[in-house]
Amino acid sequence: MIRLTAELTPAGTSYLATGQGQPVVLIHGVGLNKEMWGGQIVGLATNYRVIAYDMLGHGASPRPESGTPLLGYADQLLELLDHLQLPKATVIGFSMGGLVARAFALHYAQRLEGLVVLNSVFNRSAEQRAGVIARTSQAAEHGPDANAEAALSRWFSREYQAANPAQIAAIRQTLAGNDPQGYLTTYELFATQDMYRVDDLASIRVPTLIATGELDPGSTPEMAQQLAERIPGATVAVLAEQRHMMPVESPRLVNQLLLEFLQAAHAKQNQIKGIVA
Repeated sequence: MIRLTAELTPAGTSYLATGQGQPVVLIHGVGLNKEMWGGQIVGLATNYRVIAYDMLGHGASPRPESGTPLLGYADQLLELLDHLQLPKATVIGFSMGGLVARAFALHYAQRLEGLVVLNSVFNRSAEQRAGVIARTSQAAEHGPDANAEAALSRWFSREYQAANPAQIAAIRQTLAGNDPQGYLTTYELFATQDMYRVDDLASIRVPTLIATGELDPGSTPEMAQQLAERIPGATVAVLAEQRHMMPVESPRLVNQLLLEFLQAAHAKQNQIKGIVA
């Protein structure tokens, strides 16, 4: 078991770092924190330098100003890379973290080695948009705890919830314990920014993987396919019988997918560097 002590950047971002090799940065979803990546930290750190951090308004990181744009969340990642003196990294974003990863790819392309977007939203239908706006209103009125039970039923299979009550209780506590303003500021972005700079996605030129679960109701296989079609050379993976929280529910399956992508992406980048040289 890897036991890590969280560290802080000068701006106050809380992060964990372990392993040696090419850097891989993990960005969690709204309402969660860096601890959600336990399975991936264990699974990837043998071959890579793995960094997981708390998004603005989550965990031990600073609360964002109300109205902070998506770029502010990308800037947080830039400050983390600068602090760690990493010229480039592969960025893996889950759900809301996928929106941050996309924004980082558009604003700071020169710092990106590869891009993975897991279980993230794109081009919501009118019905899907109405649902997430309603959940935003509930969070504004009642706080982060308002959406916890409904979120857990969307995120996990019934079988997993029944077999892992302590873990589900811990995630419920994490959701309920979020700073209300930080959570709301982030959730508003999650609800409205799925089409962020959509016409610029074609400018992303790094190896890219878009993946989701077959049974993910909010980040559907159709969304993954549509997003991948916007990014040159992007590949799509839909994991059978998986719901939203597949990095937590099925870490070995997700780790296998990530390791295969990382190995292929780094081989491709090395080949390009060899041609340029």
